[in-house]
Amino acid sequence: MPQPQGMARAILNALPRAAPRQCARLMSTAGTTLPKRPTTATTAKLQSLQPQLYPPTARRGFKTVEEAKSRYKSGPFSWKAGLLFVLTGAGLVWYFENEKQRVKRKRIAESSKGVGRPKVGGPFELVDQDGKTVTDKDLKGRYSLVYFGFTHCPDICPEELDKMARMFDLVEAQRPGVLAPVFVTCDPARDRPKELKEYLAEFHPRFVGLTGTYEQIKAMCKAYRVYFSTPTEVKPGQDYLVDHSIYFYLMDPEGDFVEALGRQHSPDQAAKIIVDHMKEWRGALKKAS
Repeated sequence: MPQPQGMARAILNALPRAAPRQCARLMSTAGTTLPKRPTTATTAKLQSLQPQLYPPTARRGFKTVEEAKSRYKSGPFSWKAGLLFVLTGAGLVWYFENEKQRVKRKRIAESSKGVGRPKVGGPFELVDQDGKTVTDKDLKGRYSLVYFGFTHCPDICPEELDKMARMFDLVEAQRPGVLAPVFVTCDPARDRPKELKEYLAEFHPRFVGLTGTYEQIKAMCKAYRVYFSTPTEVKPGQDYLVDHSIYFYLMDPEGDFVEALGRQHSPDQAAKIIVDHMKEWRGALKKAS
């Protein structure tokens, strides 16, 4: 068993050799450069390279991060986008509907001018309620609304003339002076200028009444494709009815047929049709003096 003195001596002999190695280790590390503490500029640069969790709210007009979050929760659509979509759709529907009606009116106006189709209207020479001669040339330059009837008609003609007066007033309010309302009798034997003047004064002061001989009236009715029938073997002074077509014939400023307006059209509907045709007329319109 070793002696205690020997063990103590061995430990003391080892200490001088260990000290130089430890000091040498310390001496070798003293020459290395220790890492410097990051400056403020370096810290800012590092932070700029880090991924951003939220978009910069200040540049987009948001005051807080919560506002930015609520904005992105609504998605790409908003009430403004929805309103714009609805208005755009309504505008397109309105445009296509009006274009459809315009094409329809144009087709109706040109149908009577096509090759092989019977022409409605033509030359005539009659006299008005003041006894003045009126021809088809006097109606050119303006639109004319022509109705065929007779003054002794008990119900249909008064109703249609009331309707004609309403139509004329509606058109006159929008396009003054460019529509001539014309009443042509189918009963020239009883409807002379004096009777026409008294009768038409009850409906409208601007109505133009036309009459003439039986042959003149027959020729004009044939030109306008108007059916009328007077009973035969009528005794003098005997009352009778005349059967006839019930249409308003709209003629353009060149004397060509545009459209027939029937009992299915209300005064407002008929007036709108007339005004719409006038809007599409490209030539000059002569106004009543």
